[in-house]
This record gives sequence, structure tokens and C-alpha cells, in this order.
Amino acid sequence: MAIRRDSFRPKIWVASGVLSWTVAFASVMATAPTAAEGLRTIPGSARNISQPAAPQAAAPQAAAPQAAAPQAAVPQAAAPAQAASFVGDAKCLECHDQTVKGTLHGRSADPRTPAAKQGCESCHGAGSKHAEDPTTVQVRNFKKIPAHDVNATCATCHNRGEHALWDGSQHEARNLSCVTCHSIHSPKSETGQLKAKTQPDLCATCHRDKVAKLDRSGHMPVREGKMQCSTCHNTHGATNTKLLRKGDSVSELCTSCHADKRGPFLWEHAPSRDGCTTCHDPHGSSNERMLVAKPPIFCQRCHVSTRHPSTIYDEALVGAGSTPSARVMARSCVTCHSAIHGSNHPSGQRFIR
Repeated sequence: MAIRRDSFRPKIWVASGVLSWTVAFASVMATAPTAAEGLRTIPGSARNISQPAAPQAAAPQAAAPQAAAPQAAVPQAAAPAQAASFVGDAKCLECHDQTVKGTLHGRSADPRTPAAKQGCESCHGAGSKHAEDPTTVQVRNFKKIPAHDVNATCATCHNRGEHALWDGSQHEARNLSCVTCHSIHSPKSETGQLKAKTQPDLCATCHRDKVAKLDRSGHMPVREGKMQCSTCHNTHGATNTKLLRKGDSVSELCTSCHADKRGPFLWEHAPSRDGCTTCHDPHGSSNERMLVAKPPIFCQRCHVSTRHPSTIYDEALVGAGSTPSARVMARSCVTCHSAIHGSNHPSGQRFIR
């Protein structure tokens, strides 16, 4: 009887599987004693369940070499430096002879002054470290620190009134500081603790062209002492143009004193509306009424070939010719056009009344 070859194939596969399983089981049992050393039995269980031992069991042996390391290897945090403290004015005067005594800052009766607080250290900072080591440790020196730091220190007290608009002002934007104009320890002026005797002398260090105009024949009464620069200007800042104190334009400042030129007028002269400085130089001029030029040529800068006269006032008409014009005498154009700033008269279109 012939036996089919395919009938032996299932038996071969089964025998191979049994053999492989037997070899694997024998390998596991051979290593079981070694792996069992790392197992532990959980007590209190209904069944004897083995789990891997906690890693802390071997930690003492592994950490033993590190425990023997010297403690100096661990970096220590640096102790915080002790802040400077106040030592008082008496300590400062042992070396420094400059004080604020006799000045506005030295009035101890006024609680707003440095003398009523920490004295010198109110502005220069706590000085205990400087007293211990004057060479290495320096206090705040206003002649050496940046301008914005000087202004920030002064603004801790001077931040209202005239000083409220200092930030962003023309002088602050040009990197000027309070000590550029003021001296706390040795002021030269009677008021304002200025570094010069008068305001014009101080302002002249920068604004030479403006102060020079005060020596002309027509000028603001500054050199006579009836006015000063701060009469019109707030040097610490203003909302008006050119640091002017009042109004929002040059004309509004001028008419705060020259009220008769304010208006409104029925017939308004255009230059008056544009601004007083169109015709006048407010600091000074060699012409009458501080005009920027001499009439009648001054008027003809605008009024040329209109109405009368139809020609320019040249040398033949201003006195050098044989028949000079009578219009150049006395007050010239304003001899007739007296209401030159504006007129409210019904027939004042020509500003003659």
C-alpha cells in the first residue's frame, strides 16, 4: 500500500514546535536562580507574587564612593553685599567743605528740602561705603554722570509747576541737565541758584545772537532790569512755541501785555494775523519800534506796485535825489496809516483811522 508523502508534513511541524518550546524552557530555568536574586516577595498577598526589588536596595553600595567625596567640591553661594547706609552731613564735612547752608536746599525747616531729610546724601546717595573707601567707592557726582541721570535725581522733587514740562522740552532734548545752568553749592545769582549773576549773562553762553540784540537802540527793557529772559520764556518747558510762557502762539504772548493790539478787528492787517515777529524783532532792533527793517522800504517788501506809490523808494526818493519823497519823513507810512495793526472804523479799510 502506498503512503502519501504529504501526510507526514503536519507531524513534522508539530514535532519542531515541541522541540523549540522545550529548548526555550530549559534556557529560562537555567537562568532562574540568578534572576531570582533581584526579586522580592510581596507579603500579605493571597498568592506568592514576585516583583522586581526596589532600586533603593542597591543604592547604598553605588552611592558609597560618592559619599566619600570631600565637601569642599560643592560650590558655596556668595553672601549678599551689605548695602550702604547713611552717615550724616557731619561725616561728609570731614573731607568736603561745600555745603548747601544758606541756600534754598539748606532750609531744614522746610520738609521738602534735602536738609530736612538726609542732607547731602539725599541727592548724592548713601555714603557709608564711600567713607570707608573714598578712592574706590564714589558717590553720585553730578558733574560726571549722564544728563538724564542728573535730571532724574532733581525731578524727584522738582516735578511740578515750572518744571512739569521738562521731559521732551527743547533744552532736555539737547542733552542739557539741571547743573548746566544751576549750581547747588555755589550759586552766583540772588534767585534761582544760577551759575551766572543774571539771567541774560547765563543765557548768553548759548544764545549769543539774542542777547546781543539787547544792546541795540530799540530793545526789550531787559538790560534796565525791568524784564528778564524768563518773563517771556519758561526755560524748563512749555506747550507754546519757542518755550513761551503764555498762549499757543507768539501773538498770544505779545498781546498778553499789548492788549490794544489784540483785536479782533473789523479790518485786520494780514501780518498781525500771521504773527508779531513778521514785522518786529522781540529781542531788539536798530529801527524804531523794533521793526525788522526801516520804513518805508520795510512796508514795500509786501506793498510793491500797488496803489501808491508805484515805484520803489530808491536813493532818488529817500533823500539823495533833488526831489525826495515826503513819505519817508517822520513815521513814513504810519504817519497816515496809523491803525496799522487793524481798525474797527467803518472806513478803516486803509488803516487810516
